[in-house]
Amino acid sequence: MPNVLITGAGRGIGLEFVRQYAADGWDVIASARRPQEADALLATGAEVFALDAADPQSIAALAEQIGSRAIDVLIANAGIYPQGLDVEGWLQAFATNSIGPTLLANALRANVAASSQRKMVAISSRMGSIADNSSGGAIAYRSSKAALNAAWHSLALELRKEGICMAVLHPGWVQTDMGGAGAMIDAQTSVSGLRQVIAGLSIEQTGRFFNYDGQELPW
Repeated sequence: MPNVLITGAGRGIGLEFVRQYAADGWDVIASARRPQEADALLATGAEVFALDAADPQSIAALAEQIGSRAIDVLIANAGIYPQGLDVEGWLQAFATNSIGPTLLANALRANVAASSQRKMVAISSRMGSIADNSSGGAIAYRSSKAALNAAWHSLALELRKEGICMAVLHPGWVQTDMGGAGAMIDAQTSVSGLRQVIAGLSIEQTGRFFNYDGQELPW
């Protein structure tokens, strides 16, 4: 069976990824910041590790625990939505949304390269698109996701020679704790679409930015 590693799996989109992949028979490795409090995640039967996506030492510890195990699909999902222009919150957004996923991808590149599918995706946001920004606002969040997009595009060019396909994905406006109850789609719809996009990714598409329905998005 193929396996998948999903970060930020304690709730929302990450938890739904775990549920759907597990239901399809995948071996699921999941991480949460505080696994002991993630009852819904623990109930899925996934193999669960602790990970603070903003902490390089935590990322290194997870990589050590994974060892040399092959990872078919890595989904860097953990993220936060900072409010306002508080400097500490803005820096935390960069640590969690931009730097952490990139360090994780680099730390596990050999694991992904050793697999059959060799895919890495990061859950980004259309709000990280500079070309698509016509409303302004959410500066800290937008800039952290734009940085993620830039970092992953650059790393994708580097890892292409290892046969690894990387992409950044917009999940839509999803009814989660982050997206709110008034969002346009539920987590099941978002993740189902994202999984189809992931399944169809090829090395020719590495370094690109896609919506959950497969539409390519502008940088």
